[in-house]
This record gives sequence, structure tokens and C-alpha cells, in this order.
Amino acid sequence: MLVLIPVPDRDFDVTEVAVPWRLLRDAGHQVVFATEQAGTVPAADPRLLTGVIFGQLGAAPEAKRCYEEMVKAAEFSSTQAWGALDLAGFDGLLLPGGHAPGMRQYLDSPVLRDQVSRFWALRRPVGAICHGVLVLARATDPATGRSVLAERQTTCLPKYMERLAYLTTGWRLGRYYRTYRAYVEDEVKAALDDPGTQFQRGPIVLSARGTATDDTPAFTVADGNYLSARWPGDAYLFARRFAALLSAAT
Repeated sequence: MLVLIPVPDRDFDVTEVAVPWRLLRDAGHQVVFATEQAGTVPAADPRLLTGVIFGQLGAAPEAKRCYEEMVKAAEFSSTQAWGALDLAGFDGLLLPGGHAPGMRQYLDSPVLRDQVSRFWALRRPVGAICHGVLVLARATDPATGRSVLAERQTTCLPKYMERLAYLTTGWRLGRYYRTYRAYVEDEVKAALDDPGTQFQRGPIVLSARGTATDDTPAFTVADGNYLSARWPGDAYLFARRFAALLSAAT
């Protein structure tokens, strides 16, 4: 099956793109990357490859290895343009996250948002992780004018994670961990009809991450054809469950 993964030109999260790419390929699916302009070769947030602060807080070694493989793949350097996509040809849409400044190109794009709304209307599998959920929160149903998530169960980057990351690194990195003034969780909740029942924060975790062999610390939320997750620590479970959604849709 053919899966679309849109990304910005730079600063996407290493784990949230490379791990799903690897697992989807291993499951026999084909991935197409899309950027604002066709042919752009995108790049992940470099701090996540070298270490955010004092060599710490970056992507895990196994995620970095997936990224090294991904950047050598033909599909990574032959991106399509967001606005030129024929959405009917895709079986699934996966929206990764990232928090560094370059992500705003992707998160703020009205062109991408409109395309996401059109794909959502097809009722095919859609997955979003971390800041990627913001794209859906901001995408509207043309029939109602409300967010496409208005009636859905979802998670996203929890406020406590975003706040803690900012408070522990802000003295050196400024607003690196605060993409917007509003927390991701607050904006996503504002898009929901009843955030008290629809939003799921998940168990509190501070550093434990799911891996290729252990999903214990990971968390996702499924609602029909929609799957969401919180942060890179959920990426393996998120990718496996998204692959299962694709298989169920055949």
C-alpha cells in the first residue's frame, strides 16, 4: 500500500519519521515523502542527531540508524510537492512531528492543511504523532467549518512533557522546545467538542521510550481510521499499529 508522509524542509523529528518509514517498509508498504516544493531533500532536526544539550536528549541509537538508512533511500530524495499530490492514489497518511523552528513551514501551511482535509474525507487510515496532531487540529471539514478532529478521540504531545523540556533547556536553548506560545495539548483540546472525554494524555513518562522490542512505555489512541501518539517514545508502537490499520483497510 502507498503511504504519504509530508515533512518540512528541515527540523522534523528523527524518530517520528525514520522509525515509521522503516517499519512500514518492512511490512511491505511503499512510502512517498512530500515537501512544500517537489524535489527538496529534507533534513531532520540536527540536534536530535548530535544531542540536544551536552550530547543528551537526542534520538536513540536505533532511531538514528533508521534515519541513516532512510536518507539513502530513493524516495527520500525524490519528494513530491504538497499542493500537487493526487490524494486518491494514497492508501494512508502519516503526519510526523518535531518542535524546532523549521517545523513551522509544515505546521502553518494552508496548502498542506487543505490537502490533509481532503484526504481525511476519504476515510482512509490517518496517523499523527506529537506536533503532527496540530496539522489535523487546524484542518477543517469544509461542510461544518470545524476541525476534522472535533468529534474524535486523540492524544498529542502532553503539556507536562513540553513544559518540562522547555524549563530544563531554556536557559541554554531559549524557546527551542516551545514551537508556539500555546502548548500543543491546549490547541488540540480547543479543537475538540468535549476535550474532557475525547483527549487522552496517557500515563506519565519522563524518559522511558518504547523500542523495537519493548512497547511497555508506549501509548497510542485509536479511533476508527485515526491513530495518534504523543512523542518519539511511542514511535515503534505507533508505526506497528498504523501498519495494522493499513492492512485492515485492504
